[in-house]
Amino acid sequence: MNRHTIPLGRIMGIPIGLDYSWFLIFVLLTWTMAVGYYPAEFKNWPAAMYWVIGAATAIMLFVSVLLHELGHSVVAMRYKVPVRSITLFIFGGVSQIATEPPTATAGFWISLIGPIVSFALAALFRLLQPLSTGVVPLLALFKYLTYINVALGLFNLVPGFPLDGGGVFRAIIWGFTHNMHRATLIAANVGRFIAYLFIIFGVWQIIGGHFIDGMWIAFIGWFLESAAVAQVKQETLQGVLSGHRVSEAMRRDFTAVVPDTTLEELVNDHILGAGRRSLIVKRGDRVAGLLTLHHIKGIPRSDWPTVRADQAMIPAEQMKRVRPDAELWTALEEMDRDGVNQLPVMMDGQIQGMLSREDVISYLRTLQELGPIRQKREEGRW
Repeated sequence: MNRHTIPLGRIMGIPIGLDYSWFLIFVLLTWTMAVGYYPAEFKNWPAAMYWVIGAATAIMLFVSVLLHELGHSVVAMRYKVPVRSITLFIFGGVSQIATEPPTATAGFWISLIGPIVSFALAALFRLLQPLSTGVVPLLALFKYLTYINVALGLFNLVPGFPLDGGGVFRAIIWGFTHNMHRATLIAANVGRFIAYLFIIFGVWQIIGGHFIDGMWIAFIGWFLESAAVAQVKQETLQGVLSGHRVSEAMRRDFTAVVPDTTLEELVNDHILGAGRRSLIVKRGDRVAGLLTLHHIKGIPRSDWPTVRADQAMIPAEQMKRVRPDAELWTALEEMDRDGVNQLPVMMDGQIQGMLSREDVISYLRTLQELGPIRQKREEGRW
């Protein structure tokens, strides 16, 4: 969870969060339901009832979205794919799945289950309607939830990344080509094309006088296009880093300090003095832990003269690490998954170096600059 997210608790061990942008869509949706949809469809209610049912509709919509995302998460965990969190935000919800699906089949079902859940919810709310005929506001709520879950399921089946339909489309291409990287690029670019169609249709709606509807359609198109571009960039990055090892990008000039060094000494001598952002704490030849700028900042400055490195460090047994022969892309994914900016590079209990996000970015720039030379070498031209 990031600092813009309100934690709501856990379901099946998965952290559930509410992005601050959710409150904007909650207010807009409640207002739209209370002054537009329900008064037009159901006459002569008390004014307060329209607002109550409007707010209930907004809440139940996001409950439906949460169940949709839980569907993705449950199936992902079934295929041993870790799920970091589920976040509800202005455009609905997103499941933060830590790694790519292991197979095309897994990717197919992880993506498809979301729309299946939405259609199942629509069927449930449809079945509840005859039971609520005596309570008109409840009947109205069930009718709208039936409609919106069908719409949610159909919308997510659009075959462009990052929508669920794009994930299904990618899985099918992956199954035929046996190349997930190529399948992802194709699905993401199809997603960009569909996003542009949304934007064009939204602008056409605005020109035709349907300003609010057109604005939302265009805004959704912009969001989809941005997400698809991010996916294309990620796949391009993975393609460039593919086949390269941590040992090629890591820094071997790491700084090791003794456990009883005070934080004030560390800051003056190594952080301000040498620009280090992470330090290895060693007892003799053994690694005792890792100390980062982030952890030092968490300790009051007034305590720096007395707090020792071994009191502020991450102990070795809790320290995330990576082997020098690990794939560089895998190491970058581990940093992202664990929320860290650097990893000690270790083998057989011995420290070999440090790998940071900055090291990967610097190495990536070098690879991109030497791309044509590297390609000639691989082709045997020189």
